[in-house]
Amino acid sequence: MQLFQNNLLVVRELKPGDNHLLAKWLSNPAVLQYYDGRDQPFDIDRVNATFYNRENGVNRCIIEYENNEIGYIQFYQLEDEERMLYGYGENKDIIYGIDQFIGEPAYWNKGIGTLLVTAMVHYLKQERQADFIVMDPQASNVRALACYEKCGFKKVKLLEKHELHEGEYRDCWVMEYY
Repeated sequence: MQLFQNNLLVVRELKPGDNHLLAKWLSNPAVLQYYDGRDQPFDIDRVNATFYNRENGVNRCIIEYENNEIGYIQFYQLEDEERMLYGYGENKDIIYGIDQFIGEPAYWNKGIGTLLVTAMVHYLKQERQADFIVMDPQASNVRALACYEKCGFKKVKLLEKHELHEGEYRDCWVMEYY
């Protein structure tokens, strides 16, 4: 099922047959540099265990551009634990988190990430009544940080040694769109 379309960009729900796409993208060292780590490639079994048969409130989607499947995006309402960690404590606003990657390097540096994040923000604000949208990219992912700031996200909190990546804990920024 298609969630939304913005010109040549389509975001649709993940289907069972998409597991081969995820396995392809998540075994590419260039993609894994900022997603799970180059020391943690995915095979079909790991993709199935990670992205399928899970009822945890995460909406998992495939990104299509010009009718080509090029990446992955997920969105979810923040749970209490993340609300506390990110600094929202007892805040009762509707807060969504998003995570995404473009898995086809041929589509990098073409403005598609900006188009995607902007369209997802619009979708979450309009269709899901989100008050805030947050993400926590690695502080060293300069390209992603620039994209998110271009989309209107602001760095609000540094999470030191937040994410285990390639054998070491890395700093991440909590970024929010309000």
